[in-house]
Amino acid sequence: MQRSTYISTAAAVVLMVGGPVAAAAAATSGAAGTPSAATAAARADVDATGAAEAAVKHYPGTVVSLDKDGAVWHVDVIGKNGKHAELTVDTRSGKVFTEHADGDDGDNAQEKKQLLAAKVNAQKAVKAALAARPGQVRSVDWDDGDNGGARYWDVEIQPKGGGATRHVHVDATTGKATVSSSDSDADDGNDNDS
Repeated sequence: MQRSTYISTAAAVVLMVGGPVAAAAAATSGAAGTPSAATAAARADVDATGAAEAAVKHYPGTVVSLDKDGAVWHVDVIGKNGKHAELTVDTRSGKVFTEHADGDDGDNAQEKKQLLAAKVNAQKAVKAALAARPGQVRSVDWDDGDNGGARYWDVEIQPKGGGATRHVHVDATTGKATVSSSDSDADDGNDNDS
């Protein structure tokens, strides 16, 4: 009986001192005072892999690129129907919005064919890049190997402790990740971002 009185008194103090925010935090705490899984998940941002998975669930197809811009991921997808879609994925909620979808443009037909034939997709490239260079992914871009070069994914990673971003090139056939020797390599193949 006395224990119930202490708990009730503590809850009343929390409500008076902290207001609704503290009450909500107390309500979602586990037995040991740690946040519940739902609370932790609500605070976690959607990462590159999560954004890619959400995008292809919304618009079935293959991811061409991902780019984090503040609180959203911009994701380009080639749909199973051959159409290109530009999607936005909210980093907090994971909700996907279609910004633009168009018909098959013949200018990039060869690039699309190579992308669709690649053994390593964007999600696998992210995993390989993070294994080679831990951190937070900022962007993922397909490079079709202009001028006869090898096709690869260019994954830009921000180190966990901060510092300059580094680019990791992931071979589209083997999945081998190679950390770029300098950031000057970062712009190779990204000239056609328009």
